[in-house]
Amino acid sequence: MQSGNTLLRYGSVAILLHWLIAALVIANLCLGEYFGDLPKSDPQLFALVQIHKSIGLTVLVLSIFRLGWRLLNPVPPLPSAMPKSLRALALTTHVLLYFLIIGIPLSGWAMVSASPIGLPTLYFGLFQWPHLPILAHLPRAQKSPLSHELMAVHATLATSAIVLVIVHVAGALYHQFIRRDEILKRMLPGTRVKRVA
Repeated sequence: MQSGNTLLRYGSVAILLHWLIAALVIANLCLGEYFGDLPKSDPQLFALVQIHKSIGLTVLVLSIFRLGWRLLNPVPPLPSAMPKSLRALALTTHVLLYFLIIGIPLSGWAMVSASPIGLPTLYFGLFQWPHLPILAHLPRAQKSPLSHELMAVHATLATSAIVLVIVHVAGALYHQFIRRDEILKRMLPGTRVKRVA
């Protein structure tokens, strides 16, 4: 399989980034939901939050790379017989997913940077990830309300991602089992795609 996209299917780079980011996003959504209910006194909380932040920052870096790759590698076209309303829904869903896979980790990074507690971000225990300077150097009195606002933004974006992931998966299954076209196969490694439309 070649690294770049073709008219028939996505290339190996796009497929790898898609599934890797998808796995990391789902893992982080589940992790966030889990530790969100833990009491602040729980001894696991610090380690879980560090893992959550590390995964989120990994998603951010991979997503920026993925967006750049997509801009340089045109995606396979949608089937010509596909109704305009479904085309619009597919395009909207993809644009929103790109926005979220970059926006969620960015909002989390901003939230942590503006935290009045000032805990470091230890990237998988390997090194300390820097806070955003513009937020980290704010006076403590300004940080607290801003941190709460950013937490609300982060949570709202995460909830939106859960909804969009469900819509995206439903769309892929719709193409596979109802329309019976080869849309899903284009993103699966090791499959053959025989037709564009």
